[in-house]
Amino acid sequence: MKEKKIFNAITDVRDELIGEAKDTNLRKKSTTLRRWMAVAACAILVIIGTVYFRGESRNPHSESILDVVYPNAFAFEDDDTRRKVREENPVVDNFIAAINDFSYKTGALVLTDEGKNINYSPLSLYYALSIAASGAKSETETQLLDLLGIGNIQELSAQSGNLYRLLYRDNEIGKLKIANSIWLDDDVNDEAILFKDDFVKGSAENFYASSQRVDFASEETGKAMADWISSNTNGTLSPKIETDPDQILTILNTVYFYDQWINRFNKNKTAEDVFYLSNGSEVKSDFMNQTFGSAGFTKGKGYTRAGLSLKNAGQMIFILPDEGVSPYDLITSAEQMKEVFEGGESFNGEVVWKIPKFSFSSKLSMTDLLKELGVKSAFTPDADFTGITDHMAYITGILQETRISIDEDGVEASAFTQINYAGCAMPQGRVDMILNRSFIYGITAQNGSLLFVGVCENPEELPL
Repeated sequence: MKEKKIFNAITDVRDELIGEAKDTNLRKKSTTLRRWMAVAACAILVIIGTVYFRGESRNPHSESILDVVYPNAFAFEDDDTRRKVREENPVVDNFIAAINDFSYKTGALVLTDEGKNINYSPLSLYYALSIAASGAKSETETQLLDLLGIGNIQELSAQSGNLYRLLYRDNEIGKLKIANSIWLDDDVNDEAILFKDDFVKGSAENFYASSQRVDFASEETGKAMADWISSNTNGTLSPKIETDPDQILTILNTVYFYDQWINRFNKNKTAEDVFYLSNGSEVKSDFMNQTFGSAGFTKGKGYTRAGLSLKNAGQMIFILPDEGVSPYDLITSAEQMKEVFEGGESFNGEVVWKIPKFSFSSKLSMTDLLKELGVKSAFTPDADFTGITDHMAYITGILQETRISIDEDGVEASAFTQINYAGCAMPQGRVDMILNRSFIYGITAQNGSLLFVGVCENPEELPL
């Protein structure tokens, strides 16, 4: 019975943009990573505000309804275009604060002591839930907006679109790309199930989400979704997607990030040394080494924080717990997590870096976490997603898969989140950022929004 069908939404974030969608009546039927090399980057020239409508099926199990066109790529040194994009897409401070508050609330529950590396993209989850919220009503809408920290859907949609365009990077130095798509069950035998045009068009206009009709009873649909994720994360994530014949909708979102250090590490100075695991054992790892004679750092209760700048104005932040302090003791609550990322006393002086090279992936279930944070209605058959369809639709599960890698040149990270529905100053001292024990890290965009956060327990842990 379609009344019992599952409404699935899968999300994985990337920083590319879309355009406006043409009207069309939509009816319901039917991870591993490839490295992106900075030297091989190419500019994608597209026109903002354009969406394609295609009536032809790309394959027997997938038919494109709305394709989106991402923003014009501009060169790394094109300051005029960068300034124009910033002026045309104002993002209010309250929205960045809301995203970071969301990051701390969720991160404090995600980054728990399991004795292994954890990588999490709060921005990926935020965009995924925002798409879902755009089709929610009544109590379901209220609970989602409360967690997202925004007062109404109109503001959420407008600011999400502006942030999307502001964050977009695709130049010869780095990439930050967000991509979304919605997959509609194409069951010609059920005339009663309709998806709302406003939801499909709004998802395209505000979240750059393309749309496709698919048959969820076919294994090829899962393969097509996995291919879409792989394509939009430069091959870094290739999850196995299993679909259910009772599904009626899936939303996919991806985030792909690559950037170079402003001051690259000299590969000749990389040397093997010991990394001390939290369980008392040791592993050998390759450590990158660099010293700055004058740089900023922060001291707080139980930790030291410093960051390495990236060429596209972002930053990778490293938080080193004091000797004898567990990283998890510093992030047991949203307030504590905000303190280690934003608090403490600032200094300027010599900073000695010793960072292990690492590459690992994470798979996370987010369902219980969101329920704990007050999003409960959306997971019940009484959920109100009538902004998407008048049929029964409720979330049955949320998953996220990510990968991160750092080396002498820079950092690469990608994320995939899945939501399933039913129905310079004078030196002031010196600090040694010797990251030879468990530490916390974060990657921020140029405006301070958190893209990824995580804990490195073992730099020699292999990707999944």
